[in-house]
Amino acid sequence: MAVHVIDEANRCLNCKKPMCRQGCPINTPIPQMIQAFKGGDINQAGEMLFENNPMSLVCSLVCNHEKQCEGHCILGKKGQSVHISSIENYISDTVFDKLKIECKPKNGKKVAVIGAGPAGITIAVLLTKEGYSVTIFDAKDKLGGVLQYGIPDFRLPKSILERYRKKLLDLGVKIRPNTAIGTALQIKDLVRDGYQSIFIGTGVWRPKTLGVKGESLGNVHYAIDYLANPDAYDLGDRVAVIGMGNSAMDVARTVIRHGARKVTLYARGLRSNASEHETTYAKLDGADFQFGKQIVEITDDGPVFLTVSYDEEGKQIGISEEKEQVYADSTIISISQGPKSKLVNTTEGLKASQNGLLMTDDEGRTTIPGVFASGDVVLGARTVVEAVAYSKIVAHAMDEYMKSKEER
Repeated sequence: MAVHVIDEANRCLNCKKPMCRQGCPINTPIPQMIQAFKGGDINQAGEMLFENNPMSLVCSLVCNHEKQCEGHCILGKKGQSVHISSIENYISDTVFDKLKIECKPKNGKKVAVIGAGPAGITIAVLLTKEGYSVTIFDAKDKLGGVLQYGIPDFRLPKSILERYRKKLLDLGVKIRPNTAIGTALQIKDLVRDGYQSIFIGTGVWRPKTLGVKGESLGNVHYAIDYLANPDAYDLGDRVAVIGMGNSAMDVARTVIRHGARKVTLYARGLRSNASEHETTYAKLDGADFQFGKQIVEITDDGPVFLTVSYDEEGKQIGISEEKEQVYADSTIISISQGPKSKLVNTTEGLKASQNGLLMTDDEGRTTIPGVFASGDVVLGARTVVEAVAYSKIVAHAMDEYMKSKEER
């Protein structure tokens, strides 16, 4: 691994106009990181990465690098891009536990973070560094949100999230697991108890439904529920997965690892919506792909489809009238998810859009002064790095808000 990473670092051209950095949603200082690493200062390289992106260790594993940093590397135009993700992971993994994070003296102000996913962790780190006392509330028992309960261990080892938990505790962040705000405790209780500002990063945990007959049958499940605890399911030998996004690939690969003999993904369109790498890995693991299939029903025997026809340009030209029954022991629906509504329903003045996403301005301010939000609960199901990039902006806005209260 180390030799590979060194070889990759030596391939970097240290471009004056680094396209790799432009391709990164969080503008990671990639050439500077690589130069520090090559110069023998891995600690500086690691500090640089964490300073720019507190979730760099996670992002190095789960980002869609082929479309971001590596997809923009100039070497990739005529050959193989520098494997930036491997370099970032090696540095971040090596340095993370010994990182010394400088924090300003405590300023006597408390911040509540609702949700322990990537957005919430980012806010907690950044505001703790600014001197705020942060408490994280999360409905689940373990830290990480979608990282813990939505990404398989073979893509993101859960030991990494335990390391983040320890790092937060070392910083003085308090964590209240199994505490869903909007039930026994509500946002008004947090305000009463002196939290100067409140951040909402509760993610999207409500599966989107197909709206077809048979969706409530005992052999039908939702991807977000399955990935949270695959060991709780007995799916049988034949499994049909409806959808072809990244979560569908995670489902298919997890199902195969849990013993299913035939796993098939179905999509109405002509191509996978997942990243090329994730799609390739699913195929290598043994998953089959069926395109041009519109689901119309699910029976005790499995899903029922109509076949969609396309011309050479990919435009739909017809749809069959004859139904096709596919035989499967279980069907897993993976067509994205939306937010739950507990917070909106229990918080007067907190407004959401028609699809349930919280309404905010460009800096994460919700419709209640002092309450901010970012991540999937605002943007919908997006990537980890997008959640972190947005949360950096929101953390700054929260800091400015709390400072402005001093001046009044």
